[in-house]
Amino acid sequence: MTKLIIFDLDGTLLDTSRDIHKALNDTLKSYGVPEISLENTLKFVGNGARKLIERALGENYGHLLESVYKDYLVNFAGCGNALTSLYGYESEALKNFAAAGVKLAIVTNKPQDATDIVCAQYLSEFGFELIVGQCDGAPLKPDPSSTLEIINKLAVEKENCLFVGDGETDIATARAAGIKCISALWGYRSRKQLEEAGGKTFASDFRQLEKMVLEF
Repeated sequence: MTKLIIFDLDGTLLDTSRDIHKALNDTLKSYGVPEISLENTLKFVGNGARKLIERALGENYGHLLESVYKDYLVNFAGCGNALTSLYGYESEALKNFAAAGVKLAIVTNKPQDATDIVCAQYLSEFGFELIVGQCDGAPLKPDPSSTLEIINKLAVEKENCLFVGDGETDIATARAAGIKCISALWGYRSRKQLEEAGGKTFASDFRQLEKMVLEF
Protein backbone atom coordinates (compact mmCIF):
# COMPACT_ATOMS: atom_id res chain seq x y z
CA MET A 1 0.00 0.00 0.00
CA THR A 2 1.29 3.44 -0.89
CA LYS A 3 1.62 5.67 2.17
CA LEU A 4 4.00 8.32 0.78
CA ILE A 5 4.34 9.82 -2.70
CA ILE A 6 7.42 11.90 -3.42
CA PHE A 7 6.86 14.02 -6.51
CA ASP A 8 9.19 15.80 -8.86
CA LEU A 9 8.01 19.38 -9.53
CA ASP A 10 8.68 20.77 -13.03
CA GLY A 11 6.90 18.69 -15.65
CA THR A 12 5.24 16.53 -13.01
CA LEU A 13 3.21 18.69 -10.62
CA LEU A 14 3.49 21.94 -12.56
CA ASP A 15 3.91 22.83 -16.21
CA THR A 16 6.54 25.53 -15.70
CA SER A 17 7.99 25.20 -19.19
CA ARG A 18 6.88 28.58 -20.52
CA ASP A 19 8.12 30.48 -17.47
CA ILE A 20 11.48 28.69 -17.57
CA HIS A 21 11.75 29.42 -21.29
CA LYS A 22 10.93 33.10 -20.88
CA ALA A 23 13.25 33.68 -17.90
CA LEU A 24 16.05 31.82 -19.65
CA ASN A 25 15.76 33.75 -22.91
CA ASP A 26 15.40 37.09 -21.12
CA THR A 27 18.65 36.35 -19.32
CA LEU A 28 20.48 35.10 -22.42
CA LYS A 29 19.33 38.14 -24.41
CA SER A 30 20.74 40.52 -21.80
CA TYR A 31 24.18 39.02 -22.43
CA GLY A 32 23.90 39.00 -26.20
CA VAL A 33 23.55 35.20 -26.29
CA PRO A 34 21.21 33.72 -28.92
CA GLU A 35 17.82 32.69 -27.56
CA ILE A 36 16.83 29.04 -27.62
CA SER A 37 13.57 27.30 -28.52
CA LEU A 38 11.07 25.90 -26.06
CA GLU A 39 11.88 22.45 -27.41
CA ASN A 40 15.55 22.85 -26.54
CA THR A 41 14.71 24.38 -23.18
CA LEU A 42 12.81 21.22 -22.28
CA LYS A 43 15.72 19.07 -23.46
CA PHE A 44 18.07 21.00 -21.18
CA VAL A 45 16.03 20.88 -17.94
CA GLY A 46 16.16 18.15 -15.32
CA ASN A 47 19.61 18.43 -13.79
CA GLY A 48 19.36 21.77 -12.00
CA ALA A 49 19.51 25.42 -13.05
CA ARG A 50 23.28 25.54 -13.42
CA LYS A 51 23.29 22.66 -15.89
CA LEU A 52 20.39 24.30 -17.76
CA ILE A 53 22.44 27.48 -18.22
CA GLU A 54 25.56 25.53 -19.16
CA ARG A 55 23.67 23.69 -21.88
CA ALA A 56 21.97 26.84 -23.16
CA LEU A 57 25.28 28.71 -23.44
CA GLY A 58 27.10 25.92 -25.24
CA GLU A 59 30.82 26.08 -25.92
CA ASN A 60 30.75 29.50 -27.60
CA TYR A 61 29.45 31.31 -24.53
CA GLY A 62 30.65 29.03 -21.77
CA HIS A 63 32.86 31.73 -20.31
CA LEU A 64 29.70 33.59 -19.23
CA LEU A 65 28.39 30.71 -17.13
CA GLU A 66 28.81 32.18 -13.65
CA SER A 67 27.32 35.58 -14.49
CA VAL A 68 24.42 34.22 -16.53
CA TYR A 69 23.63 31.56 -13.93
CA LYS A 70 23.53 34.14 -11.13
CA ASP A 71 21.26 36.48 -13.10
CA TYR A 72 18.99 33.64 -14.22
CA LEU A 73 18.34 32.63 -10.61
CA VAL A 74 17.27 36.19 -9.81
CA ASN A 75 15.14 36.51 -12.96
CA PHE A 76 13.43 33.16 -12.51
CA ALA A 77 12.68 33.65 -8.81
CA GLY A 78 11.09 36.99 -9.70
CA CYS A 79 9.23 35.93 -12.85
CA GLY A 80 5.85 35.72 -11.11
CA ASN A 81 5.07 32.28 -12.58
CA ALA A 82 2.24 33.78 -14.64
CA LEU A 83 2.65 31.16 -17.39
CA THR A 84 2.69 28.15 -15.05
CA SER A 85 -0.25 25.78 -14.62
CA LEU A 86 -1.37 22.54 -13.01
CA TYR A 87 -2.16 19.51 -15.16
CA GLY A 88 -5.60 18.11 -15.91
CA TYR A 89 -7.33 16.31 -13.00
CA GLU A 90 -4.28 17.02 -10.81
CA SER A 91 -6.18 18.94 -8.14
CA GLU A 92 -8.72 16.15 -7.74
CA ALA A 93 -6.04 13.44 -7.59
CA LEU A 94 -3.96 15.22 -4.96
CA LYS A 95 -7.02 15.80 -2.78
CA ASN A 96 -8.01 12.15 -3.15
CA PHE A 97 -4.54 11.00 -2.15
CA ALA A 98 -4.73 13.11 0.99
CA ALA A 99 -8.23 11.81 1.75
CA ALA A 100 -6.88 8.26 1.49
CA GLY A 101 -4.19 9.06 4.07
CA VAL A 102 -1.30 9.20 1.59
CA LYS A 103 1.45 11.62 2.61
CA LEU A 104 2.80 13.96 -0.10
CA ALA A 105 6.26 15.46 -0.54
CA ILE A 106 8.38 17.08 -3.26
CA VAL A 107 12.02 16.65 -4.28
CA THR A 108 13.16 18.88 -7.13
CA ASN A 109 16.39 20.16 -8.64
CA LYS A 110 14.79 23.59 -8.96
CA PRO A 111 16.43 26.24 -6.70
CA GLN A 112 14.78 26.31 -3.27
CA ASP A 113 13.70 29.97 -3.36
CA ALA A 114 11.97 29.57 -6.74
CA THR A 115 10.49 26.27 -5.53
CA ASP A 116 9.02 27.86 -2.41
CA ILE A 117 7.48 30.71 -4.40
CA VAL A 118 5.80 28.59 -7.07
CA CYS A 119 4.60 25.97 -4.59
CA ALA A 120 3.03 28.69 -2.44
CA GLN A 121 1.22 30.00 -5.51
CA TYR A 122 -0.08 26.73 -6.94
CA LEU A 123 0.23 23.86 -4.45
CA SER A 124 -0.37 25.26 -0.97
CA GLU A 125 -3.86 23.74 -0.63
CA PHE A 126 -2.72 20.15 -1.09
CA GLY A 127 -0.85 19.57 2.16
CA PHE A 128 2.64 18.69 0.98
CA GLU A 129 4.51 17.82 4.16
CA LEU A 130 8.06 18.43 2.93
CA ILE A 131 9.30 20.38 -0.11
CA VAL A 132 13.00 20.08 -0.91
CA GLY A 133 14.70 22.03 -3.70
CA GLN A 134 18.26 22.84 -4.71
CA CYS A 135 20.26 24.24 -1.79
CA ASP A 136 23.95 25.10 -1.50
CA GLY A 137 25.93 22.07 -0.40
CA ALA A 138 23.10 19.58 -0.92
CA PRO A 139 23.44 17.01 -3.73
CA LEU A 140 20.94 17.11 -6.59
CA LYS A 141 18.92 14.20 -7.92
CA PRO A 142 19.71 11.48 -8.87
CA ASP A 143 21.55 11.45 -5.54
CA PRO A 144 18.94 9.89 -3.20
CA SER A 145 19.92 11.83 -0.06
CA SER A 146 16.92 14.20 -0.01
CA THR A 147 14.52 11.40 -0.86
CA LEU A 148 15.85 9.18 1.92
CA GLU A 149 15.76 12.07 4.37
CA ILE A 150 12.07 12.63 3.62
CA ILE A 151 11.30 8.93 4.02
CA ASN A 152 13.06 8.92 7.40
CA LYS A 153 11.44 12.14 8.63
CA LEU A 154 7.96 10.96 7.71
CA ALA A 155 8.67 7.49 9.15
CA VAL A 156 7.38 5.48 6.21
CA GLU A 157 8.73 2.08 5.23
CA LYS A 158 10.41 2.02 1.81
CA GLU A 159 8.03 -0.59 0.46
CA ASN A 160 5.20 1.89 1.03
CA CYS A 161 6.94 4.77 -0.77
CA LEU A 162 6.57 5.86 -4.38
CA PHE A 163 8.46 8.37 -6.49
CA VAL A 164 6.57 10.07 -9.33
CA GLY A 165 8.47 12.11 -11.89
CA ASP A 166 8.72 12.88 -15.59
CA GLY A 167 12.49 12.63 -16.02
CA GLU A 168 15.41 10.26 -16.23
CA THR A 169 16.80 11.63 -12.97
CA ASP A 170 13.60 10.65 -11.17
CA ILE A 171 13.92 7.04 -12.29
CA ALA A 172 17.54 6.99 -11.15
CA THR A 173 16.66 8.65 -7.83
CA ALA A 174 13.97 6.09 -7.04
CA ARG A 175 16.32 3.26 -7.97
CA ALA A 176 19.10 4.65 -5.78
CA ALA A 177 16.69 5.13 -2.87
CA GLY A 178 15.29 1.62 -3.24
CA ILE A 179 11.67 2.65 -3.79
CA LYS A 180 9.06 2.21 -6.51
CA CYS A 181 8.71 4.70 -9.36
CA ILE A 182 5.96 5.74 -11.75
CA SER A 183 7.08 7.81 -14.72
CA ALA A 184 4.76 10.64 -15.75
CA LEU A 185 4.12 10.73 -19.50
CA TRP A 186 2.52 14.20 -19.39
CA GLY A 187 5.87 15.89 -18.68
CA TYR A 188 9.00 16.87 -20.57
CA ARG A 189 10.27 13.43 -21.70
CA SER A 190 8.90 10.84 -24.09
CA ARG A 191 8.06 7.28 -23.11
CA LYS A 192 11.00 6.10 -25.24
CA GLN A 193 13.42 8.35 -23.35
CA LEU A 194 12.07 7.14 -20.02
CA GLU A 195 12.23 3.49 -21.07
CA GLU A 196 15.83 3.96 -22.16
CA ALA A 197 16.54 5.37 -18.69
CA GLY A 198 15.12 2.24 -17.09
CA GLY A 199 11.50 3.27 -16.58
CA LYS A 200 9.15 0.30 -16.13
CA THR A 201 5.85 1.76 -14.94
CA PHE A 202 4.06 4.68 -16.59
CA ALA A 203 1.02 6.88 -16.10
CA SER A 204 -0.43 8.88 -18.98
CA ASP A 205 -2.28 11.41 -16.81
CA PHE A 206 -3.28 12.15 -13.21
CA ARG A 207 -6.48 10.15 -13.51
CA GLN A 208 -4.51 7.03 -14.36
CA LEU A 209 -1.91 7.84 -11.71
CA GLU A 210 -4.63 8.06 -9.06
CA LYS A 211 -5.98 4.65 -9.98
CA MET A 212 -2.49 3.12 -9.99
CA VAL A 213 -1.50 4.66 -6.64
CA LEU A 214 -4.62 3.60 -4.81
CA GLU A 215 -4.17 0.06 -6.14
CA PHE A 216 -0.35 -0.14 -5.84
